[in-house]
Amino acid sequence: MMRLLVVFVGIACLAGCGGAPVQEMSDARQAIAAARVAGAAERAPADLGAAQAALERAEQHLQAQEYTRARSAALEAKRHASAALATAARAGSSPAGADPVPQSGPAPLPSAAQPPD
Repeated sequence: MMRLLVVFVGIACLAGCGGAPVQEMSDARQAIAAARVAGAAERAPADLGAAQAALERAEQHLQAQEYTRARSAALEAKRHASAALATAARAGSSPAGADPVPQSGPAPLPSAAQPPD
């Protein structure tokens, strides 16, 4: 009975920890792409660069079949990309040096009492 339990625990550990971090890599790539679209290259270059570097490390670990390290680096890449996206979104909502657009009411309607030509 004890032997069966040990085998089951071993199989469960391998199933949960042994696979390539496919989803984490995909999530990191998508987060970096979203940050780029939001303008992070101009508004949050440090975070975007850190995300890209972490993704490159994840890819190297993946090639070396170091899946735990690849997963960790991919999660780090996603965190940096999310920070870059948030920074870009905040900077995009109020561009530096831009004058705020005055909020006025609707334009006045033309007068209906105009003389005919």
